[in-house]
Amino acid sequence: MSILVDDDTRVVVQGITGGEGKFHTQQMVEYGTNVVAGTSPGKGGQDVDGIPVYDTVDEAVEEEDADASVVFVPPAFAGDAVFEALDTDLDLVVAITEGIPTQDMAKVNKRLTEVDTRLLGPNCPGIITPDEAKLGILPGNIFESGNVGLVSRSGTLTYQVVSNLTDRGIGQTTAIGIGGDPIIGTSFVDALELFEADEDTDAVVMCGEIGGEDEEQAAHYIAENMDTPVAGFIAGRTAPPGKRMGHAGAIVSGSGTGTAESKISALNDAGVPVGDTPNEVAEHVEDFL
Repeated sequence: MSILVDDDTRVVVQGITGGEGKFHTQQMVEYGTNVVAGTSPGKGGQDVDGIPVYDTVDEAVEEEDADASVVFVPPAFAGDAVFEALDTDLDLVVAITEGIPTQDMAKVNKRLTEVDTRLLGPNCPGIITPDEAKLGILPGNIFESGNVGLVSRSGTLTYQVVSNLTDRGIGQTTAIGIGGDPIIGTSFVDALELFEADEDTDAVVMCGEIGGEDEEQAAHYIAENMDTPVAGFIAGRTAPPGKRMGHAGAIVSGSGTGTAESKISALNDAGVPVGDTPNEVAEHVEDFL
């Protein structure tokens, strides 16, 4: 079983005629994802490797019965692209684009409260249900179908933990990248709630990093609501206060929250073992199963 995407998901690629959009569309199709359409304003009527291109998401959804989109639109226009997707009947929008202006995401965040569509990202690697579908840039070859869910703010951490899990013969139900920006759609708590409700997910890995308080909120949710065991990893333990470390949301202000120590402490208090390395995370998961 899976959450959010499977082999029935019908995908629109927003920005399919751009370099990134075209390349990753080919990768998604090769993995088996059911990409039914693309969009690029002014290029409707063309096709990309046989996939029809429409001017708008609304046209693509209506003509091809799509239910999810993945956004490969440049940052200056990506906020509008996400807005356009939220104005359709899509169930899921995955925003891969990095560098969307914060003021644009603030408007998107407000719009999300008015619609039923779920947003992953922005600045995320996407989502994958092994052997069924991937939406985004994740390397499909390291994933294996199984019974462990994974949610992460970091693409690289996702790959490292999954590689260690797969090497131990531990497969995944679904892996979700939620993104490393200060304003994102789906949170850790949202994803954990979905995994807890999935009867085929027997354990969950949560990969966080310094900055913000999402991991502390997730720890509280785990303690209060989850029976499924969770293992954790927190990146950025040696980052100096005030220093931005890669992700826009990974900055510690010095207020005492958002540090690696506060996140690890909160998770430990919730009964979540936190590995010092991705391999230790896999060891904890192996102990659960």
